[in-house]
Amino acid sequence: MKKTGKKLPAGRTTFRHGNLREALLNAAIDLAREGGPTAVVLREATRRAGVSPNAAYRHFENHEALLHAVRATALATLARMIEIEMVQAKRIRKPAESARAALRAVGTGYLKFALGETGLFRAAFSVREPVANDHDPEKQGDSGLNPFELLSSALDQMTQAGVLPKSRRPHAEYLAWSAVHGMAYLVIDGPLNAASPKDVEHLAERLLLMVEKGL
Repeated sequence: MKKTGKKLPAGRTTFRHGNLREALLNAAIDLAREGGPTAVVLREATRRAGVSPNAAYRHFENHEALLHAVRATALATLARMIEIEMVQAKRIRKPAESARAALRAVGTGYLKFALGETGLFRAAFSVREPVANDHDPEKQGDSGLNPFELLSSALDQMTQAGVLPKSRRPHAEYLAWSAVHGMAYLVIDGPLNAASPKDVEHLAERLLLMVEKGL
């Protein structure tokens, strides 16, 4: 029997229902890892996934939709990295010490993600969206919390343990977040870019202690 139809382009494959979205998103995540949010281009993602640009529009109507999906994945990855750091804090029996360790774990996980996954880190904060009341499961870690909620949880633990006065608890998330986020960008794009890994680690430890004591 004579075969009909065009031969698939190199790298092209067939997708079961639902798999194309995942393939496009994975391609876009790789693009973000390589070049940050500006590298997330719908046409390039379709090329890497081996499909036509028109096929992508069934899952992502435009570039913005694809970038939002990448951002959600980046935030979920950040949340999981924070959760890994928080494991040790949960093993500490003394409430005050456990609370302090939890807050440091949030900062440590945040900085590790920022410096180890810089492209995704940039993508995570490339879209102006509120974070305080965003309960999108796509942005959550294994605990069901997103990065902002993990920080809030650690600060609540600080208050419950008597480490952080209740009068200073409101909006403390933004103070802690600003300090650690600023440190990350000083290392990525600022004057600390040339610092040695050892110096960065030392400064990060001092910063997290400053946040803990200063709140």
